[in-house]
Parts: sequence; C-alpha cells; structure tokens
Amino acid sequence: MKHIRHFTSSVILSLVHISLVQANYAPYFFDNGARSTNGNMALLSLSEDTPVGTHVYTLNGTDPEGDPVVYGLAYEAGSRRYFSVDKNLGNVTLIEELDREKEDEIEVIVSISDGLSTVSEKVRILVMDANDERPEFINTPYIVQVPENTPPGSSIFKIEAVDKDTGSGGSITYFLQNIHTNKFTIDRHSGVLRIKTGVTLDYEKSRTHFVVIVAKDGGGKLRGDNKVFSATTTVTVNVEDVQDTPPMFVGTPYYGYVYEDTLAGSEVLTVVALDGDRGKPNDIHYCIVNGDEGSFKIGNTTGAISVIKSPNQLKKEVYELKVQASEVSQEGDVSVYAFATVTIRVVDLNNHPPTFYGENGPQNRFQLTMYEHPPEGEILRGLKITVNDSDQGANAKFNLRLAGPGGIFRVVPQTVLNEAQVTIIVENSAAIDYEKFNVLTFKLLAVEVNTPEKFSSTADIVIRLLDTNDNVPKFSSDYYVARIPENSPGGSNIVAVTATDPDSGLWGEVKYSIYGTGADLFLIHPSTGIIYTQPWAALDAEVNSKYNFYVKAEDTDGKYSLAEVFITVLDVNDHSPEFNENIQEKTMIIGSPVKIEAIDQDAEEPNNIVDYSIMQADPANVFDIDQSTGEIKLKSYIRSLDIIHNITKNKDCIWSVVVQAKDRGSPSFSTTAVLKIDITEETLRKGPMAAFLMQTKDNPMKALGVLAGVMGIMVLITIMISTATFVRNKRSNKIMPVRRIIKKRQIPQSRMLRMEWLKFKRPSNAAEKFVVEESLHNENSNNNIQIAPVLPTAPSPPPPPALAPREDTPEWQVPTVSGSLSPKFIKKQLKKRGHGSAHSALVSELKMKFEKRNTAISEPHI
Repeated sequence: MKHIRHFTSSVILSLVHISLVQANYAPYFFDNGARSTNGNMALLSLSEDTPVGTHVYTLNGTDPEGDPVVYGLAYEAGSRRYFSVDKNLGNVTLIEELDREKEDEIEVIVSISDGLSTVSEKVRILVMDANDERPEFINTPYIVQVPENTPPGSSIFKIEAVDKDTGSGGSITYFLQNIHTNKFTIDRHSGVLRIKTGVTLDYEKSRTHFVVIVAKDGGGKLRGDNKVFSATTTVTVNVEDVQDTPPMFVGTPYYGYVYEDTLAGSEVLTVVALDGDRGKPNDIHYCIVNGDEGSFKIGNTTGAISVIKSPNQLKKEVYELKVQASEVSQEGDVSVYAFATVTIRVVDLNNHPPTFYGENGPQNRFQLTMYEHPPEGEILRGLKITVNDSDQGANAKFNLRLAGPGGIFRVVPQTVLNEAQVTIIVENSAAIDYEKFNVLTFKLLAVEVNTPEKFSSTADIVIRLLDTNDNVPKFSSDYYVARIPENSPGGSNIVAVTATDPDSGLWGEVKYSIYGTGADLFLIHPSTGIIYTQPWAALDAEVNSKYNFYVKAEDTDGKYSLAEVFITVLDVNDHSPEFNENIQEKTMIIGSPVKIEAIDQDAEEPNNIVDYSIMQADPANVFDIDQSTGEIKLKSYIRSLDIIHNITKNKDCIWSVVVQAKDRGSPSFSTTAVLKIDITEETLRKGPMAAFLMQTKDNPMKALGVLAGVMGIMVLITIMISTATFVRNKRSNKIMPVRRIIKKRQIPQSRMLRMEWLKFKRPSNAAEKFVVEESLHNENSNNNIQIAPVLPTAPSPPPPPALAPREDTPEWQVPTVSGSLSPKFIKKQLKKRGHGSAHSALVSELKMKFEKRNTAISEPHI
C-alpha cells in the first residue's frame, strides 16, 4: 500500500506540473472501494473458478476538462495476460483461466487517457480459492510388513494425504472401504492404521492383506455448487511368519503297495511334511512310531519308506505305519511335530486267470442229459462245476455269465471272489424243447472285473435233451374240402387228411378216425388218413350233395386234435328230361305260341338245362320252336287259316309234331314226344268274354250252356223293350209324320247280343271274313296278322237293346215299329250280318271241337 501511495503522489505532482505548464488537467479513476465493480480495479478479488469470458469489472474515470477518455491494461514482462479491456467502455473480461494454487495474486497496470495526458496505476487482483483440488496421498505406494504375532489394536502405519485447497476444501478425513470384512481400522483425522481389536493375523492362513484407504476433503463451492472430492489408495500389509505352526504332511492319505515280486530294500513310497511356518521354515525329520513290525524303515530327512523283507516273508496283507514329522530348529531342538498314517498293502500280481474245475480237476467241457421242459427254477444238479482264481484281492474278483440262447438258464453266483460253486438254474422251461433243439450248447464265461488285464476263461456246457409226449397231433388245416362224382363206385378215395405229431417214437405216431352225422357213407384209413366211401355207398347228388363230419388225429397217449371235412357230391348227367303229362294235345291260336316243358332231375347245370327241338312235322316248315323256352309258334308267313288250308288238305287243322327235349350234359340224354296241335283263329277282342270262351274251348258243353242262358236273357229284355215302346205310342195322340221307308235287301240278322268290345271290318278278300279292328299283342314278335276264321251262319237273335254310346265307336239306334235311324258314321258302319255270324261261328266251332274230341278218344295215339 505504501508503494501505491508513493506512486499516486508522484503522479499527482506530474499532473500539477503539467497543468501549470500546459494548463491541462489529467484524467483520473474513480476510487469506489474494494467491493466496487467499477473504478480502478484496486483490491479486486476473483474466485479461481470464474469462467473465462466473464465480465469481471468496469474501469471508470473522468477528465476534468470533460474530454473523452480511453482505458488500457498492461502487464509486466513475463507475466500472463489474464484480462482484456474495452478501451472506450472500460469493460474488463477474464481471458485466461485462474488457478489460485499456482498464482494467488495478479498485478495489472490500468491506464486512463484523454488524448493528451495518460494516467497509469498498478493494481493487485486477489485470486480467491475454490474447492477444485482432490486430496492426494503422499509417499505412495504403501507397503507394510507386520509380524503375525502383532497384538490386536497395534498401530502398524500412518497414511498421509494433502489437499491444496484452503479452508474446509483443504481439510482431510480418512476411512476404510469394506470395513466389516476388514481386519484393520484407521483414525479418521490422523490416518493411523491399526489392527482391529479382537483380530489376529495368521501367516499360514493369509500372507497378504490389501487395505483400501479413502481420503475425503471437507467440501466447498465450485462454480456455484458445493463439491466434495475424495481419493483412494491401497495399503499392502504383508504378514511376516513366526514359528508358531507345527509341520503339515502333504499328499495325505498315503497308500503304498508291495507286490509279490518286489525285492527287499525297495522303496515303497515317500512321505512329505512341510513346516507350517513357511516364511522361515525349519528342517523336518521323519521316524516310524509304530506299525512296521520290523518290515519297513523310513529315511530320517527324506521320508522315503522302504520294505526290508521279501514279500513272501510279510505276514500281513495290510500294514498301517504311524509316521512322525518333527521340526528341528537351527539349534537342533525339536519344537513341534505332526503324525500321519501310511497304509501299505501287500498286493498279489494278477498272473492267474479264473479256472473251471470238475470232479476230477480242471475241466473246460461239462455235459448233462435231461428231459425237456423241466420246471422253472430247477437246478441242474448233474453239473458239478467249481471256478477258482488263485490271485488275491481284487485280482481274484470276476463275473460269471452264460453265452448262448438267451433267457433259458441263468448262472449263480454272478460275481465271485476267489472261488465259488457254479449253479445253473432253469429260467424258461418252454424254450427247453426237444422238438426245437436236441442239444443245447452254452459258453460259461468267467471274466475279471477290476483288473487291467481282464483275464477270462470259458467252459462248454452241453445239455442233451430227452423227448417227452408234450405235443398234440396237429392237422395241416382246420378243415378239408373235397369233391366226388355221384357215380363213383363204393370204396373210392376222396381226400387225404394229414396230421403231424413232432414227438419222437411211438408218441409221434398218429391214428385217424371219423365221426359225425354225415360220416355214415365214409371211412378213413387209420394210418394214411385217406378218406374213402363205404363199399356199399351209392352217392346221389339229387338226394344229398353236401356232407360234413369230423376227423380225429390221436397219438398213443390219447392226445388228439380235430378237423372238419366238407364233401360235395358232384352231379353226373344220369337223368333224361321228362315231359309234362299235358303235352299230348295243345290248341294254338294263330299268332300265339304254345309251350311245352320238360324237366331234368339232375342237380346241377348244365346237366339239368334242357334244349327243345322239333324232330318231325308233316308238312314240314310250318312250326318254329324256341330252343330254350319250348315255345312253339307258326312260321311268320302263316297269318290265317286260309294259308294253312293252302298248305295241307287236312281241313281240321290238327298237326302231329314230334318234339325232343335234350339236356346239355355229357353224355347228353334226350326224350321225344308226339304233340297234337289244334290250330284255330282268334276272332274276339280281349276281355272277360273272350277269356271265358277261350277257356271253354276244350269243354264245349259248358260253353253251350252259358250261351243258351245269355240268349234267353237277351230275348226277354227285347220283349220288354218292345212292349214298352208299343204302349207309349198307343197313348200318344200326336200324329206322326209319314216317313218314307226305303227297303233294302234284307240280310239275316244275328240275334246275339251286340257287345261293345267287338268291332268288325269288311273282309278285304275272300279269305278274310272278319277282322279285329285293334291288333292283338304278338308274343312271337313277328308281322303275322291274326285273321278270324270263316264261321257258319247261325239263326239271328232278337235285336240288342240300346247301349250307352262310346266315344271311339259310332252310335247306333235300335229300330222301332215306326222306323229306324241310320248310324251317324256311315264309313265305320259294319254289315248287319256280321253281328250274328260271329257268335254263331264260335258256337259252331265249339260243337265241332266237341265232336272231334269224342272221335279222338276212340282212336289210338300215334
């Protein structure tokens, strides 16, 4: 401050001098105090965390004459430039980062000028501390050597850290990470590291400990925020060993082996013990305390155990030696010691394989004879087998098993040590079958279990089986089907059945027999199984074509089985066709066939299929016959009786035809018969009356009686109608007009009742007198036209009564005494003579047939 005041006085003197000379007053700064933000920057203090570019101050001054002033900043040579100034406005800006720990004061020369005079001042700016530094550990790394017997709570080290900040930011406290698992503790202010109370160090358990120390400052402001910084370091605590631990054996437990070929003095094994205090270990000395029985010794410093006797002199198989390891100090004193047990086993070499023995010594083949199917679980006592391995211990342990057909026998025991009696037991009785295997062969194997050599031995087991009657005769099929012709003589072979019994000897012999309701006509050979017919048997397919019965196959012990036999009797053509009794005479209507039928009594086709043929007819070439059905019809060109009359002079139109019925068997049989065919011509339409007349052609008397009754009824009805008409005309007073009656030539009218279902046409020629208007169904599928025969004229019955007219026929009116009306349809009107002639012709035909029947009865048949 004294320096500043001296500088200010000199400046004032200069200004006074200038004003006196030039009469110009120099500009000057305002001095607004230390906390002012404008003035001459004297005693300005800035925090070191002020950001670069911050407006930190405003230079402010004036000129007495009121001239404008400019401002400036200057630094001493070698100094860093921290600020810049706006020369006109005087605004000072921080342009370099502040760091109190490097430079806590900054000297700056500020100036103000009015253009003529310049006033400069040297000011100091104080840099204030901010908490921007972390604590730092000094004298690192920290490595501490601590004896393991250091008492708990002892100080072992002092940690020191510094923080360049001031105030609370520079104060440091210490603490440990993982304090709960740590064996140490630290004073938070002094940094002294101690062993935690109640905790001891142990070199044998842990030789080194790593302690993580944290140093933390007291916190402070940094850029407006309260910051706390910390740092960590690791203290390595090496525990120094102290002689406080007995020796320790390494590689326990100890096992040694003395083999049967080991030489006396050979080393068996070496034991090793180490001082438990490994930091500064003592020497170890070994000795055998007990258990050697004078057979073993140990090296005092090496720990090598040797056998001092030959193996065959060792009396025990296992020796357990108690070995002591003692620590010997440098002074030669035994301080501490430890014990270990060494197990030495006398081992036999695996130089003997398992061996099988019989009753007479070593044996590798065993035989046995036994019956098949022994009980399961039975022991094969005939096999005397012993197995032995001369080695000792594990070398004498081996497994037994049977190699061969599986699941039949099992061997006991399965695991053997040294020696055992071998037992073979039946496991599957059904598989021990003489019919499948006469001899069963197995391999008995003995294989060592736990030896690297896996020595083994084998023995052959041969079992010869004896047969028993354990099988039932069995047929080759459950049923047999056979066929035999019906004309086979008695004693004919039919079929051979076969049954086999796998048993041997007499048990395998089979005898056959038959039984059953269908077996009466048959026999069977008891040895060969051939089935044949009884010598007296006569088979007939027409009587019985199917037989079935049972055959029995039986062995000598009575065991049997059954099979069923089905025999079919084959039909033979041994019957001729036979005609029906009513074949002697047939009536044929032209256009309709007649049918003959013959029956063949054979049982099967084609023996019972009948073919028909015409053997003889006079004249020939008149009839055709259907080969299969036996229907006889006229040739297709014969359509009327006139054609027949032109063919033959026989006026009664009766033919004798020789027909044949022949079967299709081999050889074929046939039968002939003479058939009389009466040919007539159908004139009536189909209907009930026509059916009746056709049925009574063979009985003319019945037809005459029926016709006489019908005619009587018609006459009675006509008389009643005429009487009623006469009475009506008589009572009427009306005068009827005179009608002109034209008389035509009278034709005798038929007095038969006119029936609506009959229509007649004019004959187209002399041969056709009457024709049916609608053609009848032609069963022969030919073009023959059915022509009504010429019938004789009969007396005319009274005129028929008036009937209801039909739509498809012209209406007729019954004539009366006053006259008659003509029919409406003249073109379809038939001649009156046709009405009576049709009925009279039918009656005449029936009379003629009746007379011919009587004549035929008296004549002999052809």
